[in-house]
Amino acid sequence: MTAHQRTRRPARRLALTGLAATAALLLAACGSGGTDQGKAASASPSATAGSPAANPAPGPVADADVTFAQMMIPHHQQALEMAKLADGRAADPEVKTLAGAIEQAQDPEIRRMRSWLTAWGKPQAAGSMPGMDHGSGAMDHGGSGHGSGMSGMMSDADMKQLAAAKGRDFDRKFASMMIDHHQGAIDMAKKEQRQGKNPAARKLADDVIRNQAAEITQMKAILGRL
Repeated sequence: MTAHQRTRRPARRLALTGLAATAALLLAACGSGGTDQGKAASASPSATAGSPAANPAPGPVADADVTFAQMMIPHHQQALEMAKLADGRAADPEVKTLAGAIEQAQDPEIRRMRSWLTAWGKPQAAGSMPGMDHGSGAMDHGGSGHGSGMSGMMSDADMKQLAAAKGRDFDRKFASMMIDHHQGAIDMAKKEQRQGKNPAARKLADDVIRNQAAEITQMKAILGRL
């Protein structure tokens, strides 16, 4: 081996060592960048949690929309109470089926309206208002509920009478009371149509009017044959 060859080998080793060091630095830089990107990606969902896409009822919100949800929730809750009384009391198969349909429709609507109020930063209840007491005269069956904004709500006495009824007597009371209750919900929904601004709330108002009007027609037919 010549002296020239012995001189070139150390130089080649130094060159290879330099290349390896450079490659290691590049890999470290890429790894660091990937970590930063991963952090940014993991942070993005929380950053968008408050975006309009997370709002179950996006768009403009008027006072009427808030009031509609706050008032319709207890209205629906009483309809559910009435429907649950049919179990073990109703005799007519169609009344039993109708009570089940009311539960299936209105329970999800309650959850939906609660999610709206949460997204809007509004309380779940409207607070102390005239006629909000189920036992007050303003809430009486066939009373002045229309003026309170909670039209069609049953009084405590009405609910006790319904709970005490059995068989065909229950069927008649249930259909008669639910007709008035549904009509009250339709009145509230029509007010939302006139004054509300939120698309989701207005859509629910449309559904309430269409579905509960159809059930009123069905219950009138039930009363006609009982």
